[in-house]
Amino acid sequence: MDVNVTLVNPPYPKKAHQHPPFIPLGIAYLGAVLEKNGYSVDVIDCQAQRLTTSDFEREIGKHQPDVVGITSTTLTYKSALRITETAKQVHPDCMTILGGCHATFWDDKALEECPQLDMIVRKEGEYTLLEIMNRLKRNKGVDNVLGTTFRKNGDIIRNADRPYIENLDELPFPAHHILPLRRLRKQGKVIFPLTTSRGCVYWCNFCTAVRMFGRKFRMRSPKNVVDEMQFLTEKHGASQLTFYDDAFTVDQSRVEKICEGIQNRRLKVEWDCESRVDMVTRGLLKKMKKAGCIAVWFGVESGSQNVLNSMDKSINLAQTRRAFKWANEAGLMTVASVILGFPGETKDMALQTVKFVEELKPNDVGYYIATPYPGTPMYDFVKENGWLKITDFDMYDTATPVFESPNLSIRDLEEIREKAYQSFYLRPSYVLRMLSKGGIYGISSVRTSLAHFLRALGFKFA
Repeated sequence: MDVNVTLVNPPYPKKAHQHPPFIPLGIAYLGAVLEKNGYSVDVIDCQAQRLTTSDFEREIGKHQPDVVGITSTTLTYKSALRITETAKQVHPDCMTILGGCHATFWDDKALEECPQLDMIVRKEGEYTLLEIMNRLKRNKGVDNVLGTTFRKNGDIIRNADRPYIENLDELPFPAHHILPLRRLRKQGKVIFPLTTSRGCVYWCNFCTAVRMFGRKFRMRSPKNVVDEMQFLTEKHGASQLTFYDDAFTVDQSRVEKICEGIQNRRLKVEWDCESRVDMVTRGLLKKMKKAGCIAVWFGVESGSQNVLNSMDKSINLAQTRRAFKWANEAGLMTVASVILGFPGETKDMALQTVKFVEELKPNDVGYYIATPYPGTPMYDFVKENGWLKITDFDMYDTATPVFESPNLSIRDLEEIREKAYQSFYLRPSYVLRMLSKGGIYGISSVRTSLAHFLRALGFKFA
């Protein structure tokens, strides 16, 4: 029989710090694999389309899905459950499936909390969902599909993990055409994301990604990556891309080959990436700049070596200073990604981090509140010590403290973060410098400065 699927990106909770909508790359990969195998795929992106649960009810009514596949993060988990309930109300016979990082580590609890949820797809979902669709098409059962957790006769059954996809080049390029791209424009254009690897060679205590995709670093070939970049420029008119890899430069020789491929094909495209401060060299950053890189996000995390050690981050402050120096010399914009309030951090340590970041002189900064996501050692540690104050996942937005340690109160942490942002952004010299740079990052930084200026005057924002 014919089987069709509707993939859903659930809305952000109203009470959370609002994030701008972004291209849901996971959904685009799922859609690409299913379409390649002959299935009809629809997408409802509640974030991009700004749909509430009520709006979704009307939208899903226009579809006749056999399967409703929903992705979620910790922040959108409760929204995903409401979407699941709504889908079942409108289409009682549809099969509801939930995937993503949060569902992977909360699988049994999700099934207990939501009777309308039929199955959890854990970790990498492309081939798991494809097998489910193939079995449904042949009227076969789905009880023994690897990588799934489901309910049977009142019991929750967890099948073994599906092996990771070793050859990432075999995956088709993400199906961007099934997404509402016109609603995902920023300053008049769509910034297309790419992921060129999965897994990580490190084991940071706060990170779900390595536990989701494994400790082995699996990479797409340089040719495959540049092929996708060329496809995006020719098919979608992309002029700016962003690499979603947690550490794009783990294999520096591969990055050099990607840069060479960009230049050899004369692709007119700008891009940015994330990296670790111990995985770049002066020469590599210069090559990246010549190949169109405009910015690098570095995981600074902390200005206290004791906190870095507690995180199992495996970097030191000298490496951070050196990476920022090299990036600035190469003419790249730098963004410092920082975690405040990690377990064990004191008020003095947090202030030391703020001072350290200001010494680095990044072009932009993200001060994120340490958030204990299920599946991480940080979550287990915070919960075991009785520090967790907020269990409502709608608040897990990295801007809201959800736990309090004996060393640092929630109130102190909120105050340190707000003052750190004001100290960074409320400088006329900074605003003028970013205005002169222009582009997506320059304009975005100026807007952020304005927002903090208004907040300092007493205006409230979500």
